[in-house]
Amino acid sequence: MSKIGQKSIPVSTAVQVTIADREITVKGTKGNISLTLPRILKIVQNEGNLLIERKGETKKHKSAHGLWRSLIANAVHGVDSGWSKKLEVVGTGFNAKQQGKGIVLRLGLSHPVEFSAPEDVQITVEGNNSIIISGVDKQRVGEIAQQIKSIKKPDAYKGKGIRYEGEHIKLKPGKKAKTA
Repeated sequence: MSKIGQKSIPVSTAVQVTIADREITVKGTKGNISLTLPRILKIVQNEGNLLIERKGETKKHKSAHGLWRSLIANAVHGVDSGWSKKLEVVGTGFNAKQQGKGIVLRLGLSHPVEFSAPEDVQITVEGNNSIIISGVDKQRVGEIAQQIKSIKKPDAYKGKGIRYEGEHIKLKPGKKAKTA
């Protein structure tokens, strides 16, 4: 049995889970998420817990079991307390500024880069060099964080660019002076 799939999903009192056939709707204080469970799985709700059960023992059933348990658990956590990623802008003269719902990045390019936030994700700037992406859907928050990071990936020699908070960049050694 799938070790992840067999775990129950605790649901707090602030979260409301509605199950209609294969459609699962999770509502909470931060928002709501709807998921459609595949036919090979079924969901059971009892006493503040959700349990995912599979209908067969094939490899496909087992892999879907763990995947969908994680997706539903992420949805429950997201609508209750939300997900966030923090990015750092590193480099001399590099900065980020809030502009409406989006941000404007100055990254040593010939022009400032504007990035507008989609409806389901909030982007905020702390100071000049810290960007916080937050939202209900874990996958969507990660996608937007990666899109912002890909605007200026960290340089391999000086480490300048946009990186996740706490991410360590292994720097390459530069050219060494020739000794005579």
